[in-house]
Amino acid sequence: MEVKIIDIPKIERAEGNIGVVEKESIPFKIKRVYYLFDVPSSAKRGGHAHKNLSQVLIAVSGSFDVILKDGITSKTISLNKPDKGLLITNNIWRELENFSSGAVCLVLASDVFKEEDYIRNYEDFIKK
Repeated sequence: MEVKIIDIPKIERAEGNIGVVEKESIPFKIKRVYYLFDVPSSAKRGGHAHKNLSQVLIAVSGSFDVILKDGITSKTISLNKPDKGLLITNNIWRELENFSSGAVCLVLASDVFKEEDYIRNYEDFIKK
C-alpha cells in the first residue's frame, strides 16, 4: 500500500509557527485544494478510492483517523499534527472518522474534481 507520512516544512518562531506548502514539499503539482470542517465526531467521510488521483491530507487543526485499505490489508493512521501530511496515492480506499472538536482536514489533490475518477462502491474496488 503506497501511503506515507510526509513532513510539511515549517518556520518556527516564538510568536507561532508557519507551515509552508510550496514546490517540492508535495510530490505532485497541486490542482485542487479543499478542506473538511465542522464534521461531527460520529460522522465518517471519504468512503471511496481514486483511479488516478493522489492526495495529501493534513490535520491543520484537531485530529482524525484515516482508515486505508488496498483490498487485502487495512491500516489506520491518526493525523493530529499540522506539520505532517499523509500522502495517499491512487487505488487506495480511504475512510476518515473520529474527528475531534474543531478538526480541520486540508486536502491537496493532484487533479481537479472528476466524478469518473472515483470508485464509490467497496465491492467494485476490491474487484479491480
